[in-house]
Amino acid sequence: MKFVAFERKLQGTGASRRLRVAGKVPGIVYGAGEPALIEIDHNALYHALKKEAFHSSLLDMELNGSVTQVLLRDFQMHPYKPQVQHIDFQRVDGTTKITKKVPLHFIGEENSVAVKTDKCTVNHVVTELEITCLAQQLPEFIEIDLSGLTKGHSLHVNDIKIPAGIRVVTHGKPNPVIATPVEPKVEEIVVAAAPAADDKKGKKGKK
Repeated sequence: MKFVAFERKLQGTGASRRLRVAGKVPGIVYGAGEPALIEIDHNALYHALKKEAFHSSLLDMELNGSVTQVLLRDFQMHPYKPQVQHIDFQRVDGTTKITKKVPLHFIGEENSVAVKTDKCTVNHVVTELEITCLAQQLPEFIEIDLSGLTKGHSLHVNDIKIPAGIRVVTHGKPNPVIATPVEPKVEEIVVAAAPAADDKKGKKGKK
């Protein structure tokens, strides 16, 4: 994805406030050289932030007529208004190694034995994975094929295909669960027992 940024010459709380009133978002680009102060059109940025790829892939930033590859690193929203307050990007090149969370795209679960035959539902235990790789190898998403899922057997990190050069960060967990089939609940029908014959006689005798 590509976006246009403009050089920001003024900084400070007052200058940032005036930028926001003018429909701009103050930001910074750091890494691989001197930090650069930037400003971006708010509406364009607000709509870009709604797209998954803007958060998880390399971005082409046009600034002063040249294009630089960057990654979105952080952004701040207004506490209650739909307004972006500030945004941070990181410059990257072919040697930049990064650690970043990428979304998972699940496919094929409707064709799995667990769903098709055993009527299970699939619980997506995690929807993103943290990975370490070179910036140029960063995938926009990781595809998870659930077509081989069977009842009673979960899909783990070690079961999925990860592109070469990418390592999943598990934070000490040896083999985390990605997705697991959940068996359908069987509702128990409780039938009230009819009163015994002796109980009926006892009730008649009391009248």
